[in-house]
Amino acid sequence: MKRITDLVLALALLSLLAFPMLLTALLVKLSSKGPALYWSNRVGRNNVIFRMPKFRSMRLDSPEVATHLLAEPGAYLTPIGPFLRRTSLDELPQVFSILKGDLSLVGPRPALHNQHDLIALRTERGIHELVPGLTGWAQIHGRDRLSIRDKVEFDYQYLRQRTSWLDLKILLATVGNVLRRDDVAH
Repeated sequence: MKRITDLVLALALLSLLAFPMLLTALLVKLSSKGPALYWSNRVGRNNVIFRMPKFRSMRLDSPEVATHLLAEPGAYLTPIGPFLRRTSLDELPQVFSILKGDLSLVGPRPALHNQHDLIALRTERGIHELVPGLTGWAQIHGRDRLSIRDKVEFDYQYLRQRTSWLDLKILLATVGNVLRRDDVAH
């Protein structure tokens, strides 16, 4: 049932977001060298690596690490990178990952392939068995300001309590957080 819901909602989102996505892609191309999309190696269900698209908000010479690990992350942002991140527009291409089945609308956010501490903690708690999500329980409880241990605890709570109603609550809270631009790293 969750997969069918993901497909229906992702197709609806794609139809609503097609023009903003085209406009964003054009703005990325016009404001910096390189492709509009950045393909990030992420950890999916059962720790299988998949490639997740995002609109590129960082320069081509940026190290491939979580933004919070960079000494000066702002130095690597493209001219429109801060705007893309504040508004979460950089996340829009992930709708295609939902259609493909690599992502769900709701689940733990997929770790970068080199976030070994996060991957190990999730595997230890059985969270790796879930399809990762565009948004999740941890995202509505702090997003970028949570420690890795806190993220894993929220992911574990989701694993134990997940229902369609909880997914709906998470989706609605995510829309509110994005509109308010809560807890977004720049």
